Amino acid sequence: MLYQRSSTLFQEAQNYIPGGVNSPVRAFKSVGGTPIFMQKALGAYLYDEDGRAYVDYINSWGPLILGHTHPMVLEAVTNQLKKGFSYGTPTELETEIAKLIVENVPNVDKIRMVNSGTEACMSAIRLARGFTGKDKIIKFEGCYHGHSDSFLIKAGSGAATFGNPNSPGVTQGTAKDTLLAKFNDFESVKNLFESNSGEIAAIIIEPVAGNMGCIVPEENFLENLRTICTENNALLIFDEVMTGFRLGFGGAQEKLNINADLVCFGKIIGGGFPVGAFTGRSEIMDYLAPLGPVYQAGTLSGNPIAMRAGITTLSILKDDLNLYERIDSTTKILHEEITSILSQKGIAHTTNRLGSMISFFFGENKITNFDDAQQANHSLFNQFFHHLLNEGIYLPPSGYETWFISDSIQNEEIEKTLIAIEKFVPSTD
Repeated sequence: MLYQRSSTLFQEAQNYIPGGVNSPVRAFKSVGGTPIFMQKALGAYLYDEDGRAYVDYINSWGPLILGHTHPMVLEAVTNQLKKGFSYGTPTELETEIAKLIVENVPNVDKIRMVNSGTEACMSAIRLARGFTGKDKIIKFEGCYHGHSDSFLIKAGSGAATFGNPNSPGVTQGTAKDTLLAKFNDFESVKNLFESNSGEIAAIIIEPVAGNMGCIVPEENFLENLRTICTENNALLIFDEVMTGFRLGFGGAQEKLNINADLVCFGKIIGGGFPVGAFTGRSEIMDYLAPLGPVYQAGTLSGNPIAMRAGITTLSILKDDLNLYERIDSTTKILHEEITSILSQKGIAHTTNRLGSMISFFFGENKITNFDDAQQANHSLFNQFFHHLLNEGIYLPPSGYETWFISDSIQNEEIEKTLIAIEKFVPSTD
């Protein structure tokens, strides 16, 4: 049995942890089967409890753009650990990483560190409401901004209706202030502004969606969002937890040449450690306590270990002038070669890619929003996932997730991946 130790560990975990996992996608509910328990990671590879190695296309869901256990990050963190784990006081490290981010991300003046992307997005929404004096926000179907109540909303009878709670525990009172629009459909946004005139505090969006698969904004979509927010005194919030420092050192704002009012970060800025941040112009950020009336706090915010890992990771990304070109080239090669193999096999598919984010959807249709993503052949994806898993290739365990390519993926890993895909034969059952 390939995954005997993982199976045993999963059975035990379910006795003590709801569903046996601490984040739902890890349970393999979407793809079926038993989740794989990992023991260690190095470079381009994960190693499971049964001793098998996997080429990793998740990279901890995006943070490990350099690959696992990068030696410079490991050394920096090890040295920092010797100085203490957490202080609960200000440190110079916090200013150092704040300066590094603010000086290299367009249109931002100040930053507040938090502990997760969820916390960053939740706090950005609170700040937007406090700054504008309005209550309602617009989010997009299929975009995920963490598990805060305001974001766990699905569409009602139409995109222009109030949202309905998407999880027990989210109240109707919370849901009524979250409006749902369709990604890449500006008319749905325009209709919401017209029917909620003067009430909308902000739009929050993943500028490149990563939680319904990788979905790239169509021409003028983000530009139109910027315009309508400006016209209605609403804030445009970019959730760059995934795209920040991945699409380029200045993130999606720089890559797509769109200025947001608030930007949320996570993942890469912690170098693999738990972290989040939100940032924006001074007049907005100064609305936060202790300067302003909007309260936000966190005991472990600015944790020195995470700050040191983040500073080291960001410094490597900034100093290696060819890094983004390398990982983008690697992603392009994977795109072209996998497309060629699937096409030769007669397997209908479509591929979405920007920079080092990429998704393969099975089916004929172009994927531009959540409705499109739902129509893809997820049963075939599940077969594809398990075939590659058995061949030592670890993909995101859901057809609604993005692959994240790291700088550790080299020719050897690409070749191993392509050979595995060559062997894929879809079941007709």
